[in-house]
Amino acid sequence: QVQLVESGGGLVQAGGSLRLSCAVSGRTFSNYVMGWFRQAPGKEREFVAGIRWSGSITSYADSVKGRFTISRENAKNTVYLQMNSLKPEDTAVYYCAARILYVGIVTRPREYDYWGQGTQVTVSS
Repeated sequence: QVQLVESGGGLVQAGGSLRLSCAVSGRTFSNYVMGWFRQAPGKEREFVAGIRWSGSITSYADSVKGRFTISRENAKNTVYLQMNSLKPEDTAVYYCAARILYVGIVTRPREYDYWGQGTQVTVSS
């Protein structure tokens, strides 16, 4: 089993920054894909960013390119999402997810095997 625990959410004004963390524990694999998703009220869960655990391959949704950065710290088994220039439309519950088998950085929620509990991000205008 794999456990994912997100932290770092909160309330921030538009234009501000937050850094989300996702701590990974349990059985781990060197070829994970780690993803960040978000879900706003009344909307479907959507892909935000992904990273291959080994190597430096990343992928971003068009809506966050140039503002968000995904990274990992292998020694701490932690994945981060640095969010800058936040907008009210970034308001959502943010989820960390893990996929065991790397076949590229996939973007559909059903392609991920494990999920965290989510952390709320609220951006005020």
